[in-house]
Amino acid sequence: MAALVLLSNSANIANIMNLVSYLRGTMHMGVAEASTTSSNYFAALQMFSIPAAFLADSYIRRFYAVLLFAPIEIIGYILLAVQASTPSLHPPPCNPAATAPNTCEPVRGANLSLLLLGLYLIPIGDGAARACLPALGGDQFDLNDPNEQRQEASFYNWYTFAVSSGGFVGLVFIVWVQNSKGWGIGFAVCAAFVTLGLLVWAGAFPLYRNQLPTGSPITRILQVLVAAFKKRNVQLPENPSELKQINQDDDANVLEILPKTDGFRCLEKAAVQTSNDTGTAWSLCSVTQVEETKIVLRMAPIFPAAILSYIPVPLILTLTVQQGNTMDTRLGAVHISPATLFLIPTVFQMAILIVYDRAIVPPLRRLTGYVGGVTHLQRIGVGFVAAAVATAVAAVVETRRKVAAEENGMMDSNTGIPMSVFWLTPQFFLLGIVDVTSFVGLLEFFCSEASMGMKAIGSSIFYCILGVSAWLGSLLIQVTNRVTRRAGDGNGGWLDGANLNKGKLDRFYGLLCIIEIVALVIYVFLARSYVYRNDQRVVVEGERKDERGNGVDVI
Repeated sequence: MAALVLLSNSANIANIMNLVSYLRGTMHMGVAEASTTSSNYFAALQMFSIPAAFLADSYIRRFYAVLLFAPIEIIGYILLAVQASTPSLHPPPCNPAATAPNTCEPVRGANLSLLLLGLYLIPIGDGAARACLPALGGDQFDLNDPNEQRQEASFYNWYTFAVSSGGFVGLVFIVWVQNSKGWGIGFAVCAAFVTLGLLVWAGAFPLYRNQLPTGSPITRILQVLVAAFKKRNVQLPENPSELKQINQDDDANVLEILPKTDGFRCLEKAAVQTSNDTGTAWSLCSVTQVEETKIVLRMAPIFPAAILSYIPVPLILTLTVQQGNTMDTRLGAVHISPATLFLIPTVFQMAILIVYDRAIVPPLRRLTGYVGGVTHLQRIGVGFVAAAVATAVAAVVETRRKVAAEENGMMDSNTGIPMSVFWLTPQFFLLGIVDVTSFVGLLEFFCSEASMGMKAIGSSIFYCILGVSAWLGSLLIQVTNRVTRRAGDGNGGWLDGANLNKGKLDRFYGLLCIIEIVALVIYVFLARSYVYRNDQRVVVEGERKDERGNGVDVI
């Protein structure tokens, strides 16, 4: 599993970070269009996990879902490699000295369609891996066993470590290939990496614990809502045992039995047996089915709060690369790619993950009693604080960059501003903290809180947060440009045009900081009132967990 996670993320993270350079340099897109296309690509990588997750939880095993979709990703990279290697399939090199008006035109028409086809085949194929691999990894642990419970808590840290390791390889090797050997060869290497990872991962099939699909969880939730609405006038029994129960002897497809919990009592009417029941699940549901619906409704408010809090992250990632393209990229006698700067937060993240898992979590676990040292939502909140600080730092650095350009008479220049690209390091470090805390925390939260029949969908909800936030970020760019274009002095919107020096990126970063602070306040309010399905306490020797996740002494 680690091989596929590492190799596929080597390709994907390298392209997330460096794609804007390809769109600006080879495809001649402007600042706003390149940022929007790159953000949409990032969003699609996350959002296409949803259909794969639905298939995996409902109809086919998670292993087979990855095996079915992954070849589509490989085809996407092959199409991009062919386009980048064929001069007739992309615009000719831009020659500023030429007088012909079409020498710097951006990609358009059939070539633009081919570019978008290649870009969006990659998310379709990669979506299954993003949704199913975390869930498949979680399936390997028995939470009633103390050792496996601790291993499961560490799994998400090491899963993220594998993602970061892939990012390190991609930023060191694949970005270098793309920038020095050509984008055609670079995309071909990406296709080879994913193919190799898929073959290694598939060879380990006999070693995995594979959960069987249990039917559509969306259908089960709809059945509860419909049955509860039909019985809205029915009185709930005083004794909860009178509600329709289910056990694994009755239905071999049941993966876990969920006991009745407090809250959303109106949904419990779906489990009340009446003389008008038709005998179908659309009129009478089990307590387990009702509780599965309650889990989703409890997690629902966290979803939009996390989306709002994550909006600045993909925007800072793509815009920082464009900032770096205008700055002094020398490291001694060597010129480095701005995308390579992401090695800084990547290495930082890898180091912190090891320190956090091995040195910080054990004493925190003894202090708080939580398996992960802190609760999932507390860990997520730390990341959102770091995101707010990152946007403020980015605004300050961009202000300093524009001053340097103006002082040196380089406002019309897109490169060579005498300010070291390493001024961008602080915001990169802060983004690394966001990944160590919020990224891992959100993934673990939605995977652990989801019922056994919805684990892949739990993973996809996490990636959906990243995707929706990226799409909202693209929308924010467009709205900001439109509003500031109308309210401005005729010089265009804050992010209009191809010259970053004449834009107002510093003000846009300030706007992102305000959005992040508001989102953080909303998130804290919702997180404080959240009731966990699992209490996250450590299972000690001689103790097991009951169905509610509470510790029970073994007799």
